[in-house]
Amino acid sequence: MKKLIKLVLMISVLAFVFTGCRTSTLQNVNDSTFVPTNVKQVNLDNVARAIIRAGATLGWNMKREKEGEIIGTLYLRDHMAQVRIPYTTNKYSILYNDSTNLKYDAAQNIIHSNYNGWIQNLNKAIQIQLGLM
Repeated sequence: MKKLIKLVLMISVLAFVFTGCRTSTLQNVNDSTFVPTNVKQVNLDNVARAIIRAGATLGWNMKREKEGEIIGTLYLRDHMAQVRIPYTTNKYSILYNDSTNLKYDAAQNIIHSNYNGWIQNLNKAIQIQLGLM
């Protein structure tokens, strides 16, 4: 009986360790184009505002780093993801910049799989906000 309990405990620990190690290939959004509803409203300032609004709706801290570039930072529990968002009046990218506790490995280009979901959600929100311009 003791051997069975030890075996079950060991399997449980191993299952916990391996399920906690979910990583996948890091995905960036490169040169995503958009079509606004009102072309006359398209300028760098309005594009920046739309991107900042999109990130804020999802809990991202968005900061204009310089003309044509925003830094977005997301804090969840003890995790941090940071992206660089270069943009023009007709396209933008979402590029990995930094992270904490997301198992990022530059050599293998892998990161915690939740990161890619956060980026997909951010991309969708940006597309919606830019489409409303």
